[in-house]
Amino acid sequence: MRLFLILICLSCFSCKIEKNTTSTARLGTLEKKVRQVHDTIGFAQYNWQLDSIYNRLGITDSKNNRQWKAAISPHDDYKYAGRLYYESLKGVNANTIILVGVAHRARNFTLQDKIIFGDFTHWKSPYGELKVSDLNAEIMKRLPQSSYLVHNEMQELEHSLEAIIPFLHRKNKKLEIIPILVPYIKYETIDGISTTLADVVSKILKERNLKYGKDVAVVISNDAVHYGNENWSGDLAPFGVDDAGTKKARAMDMEIITTSLVNKISTEKIKTFTEYTVQKSDYKEYKWVWCGRYAVPFGLSFANKLSQSLYNKPLTGTLLDYQSSIDHELIKVEDLGMGTTAIATQKHWVAYASLKYE
Repeated sequence: MRLFLILICLSCFSCKIEKNTTSTARLGTLEKKVRQVHDTIGFAQYNWQLDSIYNRLGITDSKNNRQWKAAISPHDDYKYAGRLYYESLKGVNANTIILVGVAHRARNFTLQDKIIFGDFTHWKSPYGELKVSDLNAEIMKRLPQSSYLVHNEMQELEHSLEAIIPFLHRKNKKLEIIPILVPYIKYETIDGISTTLADVVSKILKERNLKYGKDVAVVISNDAVHYGNENWSGDLAPFGVDDAGTKKARAMDMEIITTSLVNKISTEKIKTFTEYTVQKSDYKEYKWVWCGRYAVPFGLSFANKLSQSLYNKPLTGTLLDYQSSIDHELIKVEDLGMGTTAIATQKHWVAYASLKYE
């Protein structure tokens, strides 16, 4: 949830004070390029901060053998959504994670109709420097150049992936990532590029004898409805901001989830999701305000097609939990040097959907 609002994700925009810098150094003949932490308010920048949040949530670390192939996780301030990060990611145990995130500031750079990679070698996390997988470059090498671009500045400014990384890195210090951002993309282009990406990744996994779920998994970043009529860019409360309006907004979210995102995944369901969230007359405009209106259909389409390519069967989605920034007891983070980037009231709230795919 973010107060810095342009007409992109009307809550998840970062209002950050941290400078965006990339540190580089020479590693023999390879240039080391580190994507630095951007959000130092809503998310943890030190390991002891996230460790403290785990303690306050009563989470005890216990390794498991789950091999979820994909998951959808929130990316709002830890104070509001901390537990759902854990719930969303607890069954994601692969060493290489393909991260599919929102490109909140795509409008700033006139980015559209292509997925966005970076050429960083590492990302900084509270648990040290996290390696960008060599598969990142290999995938770009095999993709048609018309389907993607490399834009480090967009990846530096975007918070939707760095929100998730500490929870993954905390439990797996050998973790490697492939970060991809999804800007404005119409459904037909989502369908086409996700097919191409699934074909490329499927071939790489087969060549390297890597297993989907065990060795490589997909994590999709998203916050659900952004609701209210205060501190937004416009009125986002079509049902009103009383108890009845809040109930109706939550019901709409649940309709989207049960219709589009759970049970056996199909092309028809993914297209239906975009019909709920994107204006038919202009794919750059919201219909129902989920900031993952492109990241969710692209990431889920890619993850599902990868399963179909490798195993000839679709993914099955399960809703783990649904919360909002105003419906549960919040985590105390202020004494940890953290805080929030937007208010949470019945006139300004954000919802979170946690889902797994097997």
